[in-house]
Amino acid sequence: MSEPRLLALLDQSAAIARQAAELLVRMQDGDLAVAHKDFRDVVTAADLASERLIIDGLRQLTPGAAILSEEAGFSGSETAPRWIIDPLDGTVNYAGGLPWFSVTLAYQEDGRTLLGLTHAPLAGLVAHYVEGGIATVNDRPAAVSATASLADAVVSICLTSHYAPEDLERTNAVIRRLSGLCRGVRILVSGGLEMSLVAAGRLDAFIGLKADIVSHAAAIPLVRAAGGRVTTVAGVDSRDQDLEKVVSNGLIHDELLAAIRAA
Repeated sequence: MSEPRLLALLDQSAAIARQAAELLVRMQDGDLAVAHKDFRDVVTAADLASERLIIDGLRQLTPGAAILSEEAGFSGSETAPRWIIDPLDGTVNYAGGLPWFSVTLAYQEDGRTLLGLTHAPLAGLVAHYVEGGIATVNDRPAAVSATASLADAVVSICLTSHYAPEDLERTNAVIRRLSGLCRGVRILVSGGLEMSLVAAGRLDAFIGLKADIVSHAAAIPLVRAAGGRVTTVAGVDSRDQDLEKVVSNGLIHDELLAAIRAA
């Protein structure tokens, strides 16, 4: 049974995420003032507006908590509870008018994620996790797929234009390998959304070989609560700070890891 304080925190933080998601939808067809970051990655006015809304809301909600955010970085005490937020996960998709983007929030105490949520307004997905009882996607219990063979699996993988050359080469090799083994390989590049789709049983697996903490922290416990696995390529349970996130329904996990290692 989830703690009452966490259930209340979920309701309040979900309202903040919903407001941010609605703001993103309103801004998507406007002047996004796209600016370049590292390599060919971008940030938009919508990223910053969503971030301001979320940070202001969370500071009112939990004044003593630290916040780690995609654009603003870290603020607060290292020993305090913290929020990990991505105010717009899937910026390149968003800036191009595509629907595959989300807002993600994770709340942690003592390094453990007690609450996570992903709100993808145009993909029609809202995922909630609270330690001790809640793991839902669109208000239904999260449950991974029953796909038992990689040959029948649909797998998504992150590949972005701002990867360093060695990251591109490694990811492309995995894509080539999986293309001959899976039913389908997809590239969406919105990690929180993709992991939530695994938790919902809509995707069988997701692979991020250079996964940042802000996009993925909220959905890691959701996938595990839904019956799935989240590991490194070595097969060890992946932590927030680990770059490798191999996410699956569990049934195809060993086969998926073997394919990645062989790429």
